[in-house]
Amino acid sequence: MRYVAAYLLAALGGNEKPEAKDIKKILDSVGIEADDTRLQKVISELSGKSVEEVIASGCSKLASVPAGGAVAVASSAAGGAGGAAASTAVEEKKEEKKEESEESDDDMGFGLFD
Repeated sequence: MRYVAAYLLAALGGNEKPEAKDIKKILDSVGIEADDTRLQKVISELSGKSVEEVIASGCSKLASVPAGGAVAVASSAAGGAGGAAASTAVEEKKEEKKEESEESDDDMGFGLFD
């Protein structure tokens, strides 16, 4: 993921066809040592493609991925009165999970590209 992110940063910076040295420079600037095999894999997969095309293709693929939230809504709607109790339980779990994540977000011990 870090190699793709560095590739996209280079492309957004105006470099139409980023090379390995460009990506290494970006990764080095944040203290990450680049793995040449992974770097070459990313470059070979993205060579000859525009960043806009790759992003558009990825967005269409993401649209087909189920989100998971629709199942709880559908089951609570189908359950009638029993569905209201299920939806309350789901809301309580969401609140618990939200509180946990707020506490643990302070310092995870790693940087953006780790």
